[in-house]
Amino acid sequence: MAIAVGDRIPSVTVQHMTQGGPADISTDEIFAGRKVVLFALPGAFTPTCSAAHLPGYVVHADDIKAKGVDEIICLAVNDAFVMDAWGKMQNVEDRVHMVADGSAALSEALGLQLDLTERGFGIRSDRYAMIVEDGVVTALYREAPGKFEVSGAEQVINRL
Repeated sequence: MAIAVGDRIPSVTVQHMTQGGPADISTDEIFAGRKVVLFALPGAFTPTCSAAHLPGYVVHADDIKAKGVDEIICLAVNDAFVMDAWGKMQNVEDRVHMVADGSAALSEALGLQLDLTERGFGIRSDRYAMIVEDGVVTALYREAPGKFEVSGAEQVINRL
């Protein structure tokens, strides 16, 4: 069952890159006492993710944060090295926090995983965006398979 508006984000450990290398970070650390926009996508360096989804959040980060958002999180089922390299290639800098869900633990805990095994990609994350306030989902915009219509930065800005 997929997470829904009003549900609390489950406590899961994911990773992000630090100056010392990959490090664990819990969802409790990410979401507690803060307003966060989390957007997730099937994979780093993939066409729609690289051409539209992540770049939209990079371009509109200031507009999103101006609406009271403390942090923007990009989540994908990739390791922290890949997420870091992709973020550098996309000139993310400090505008978007690149978070690695390498084993799909968070994606599965949220019920927002996508099985692309038949295409050789394994378990990935669905494409979605959510607004989370103090660990509780206040809005969720999940894409239909193969679509990119409701989870982009522009759509989220209009809903904040």
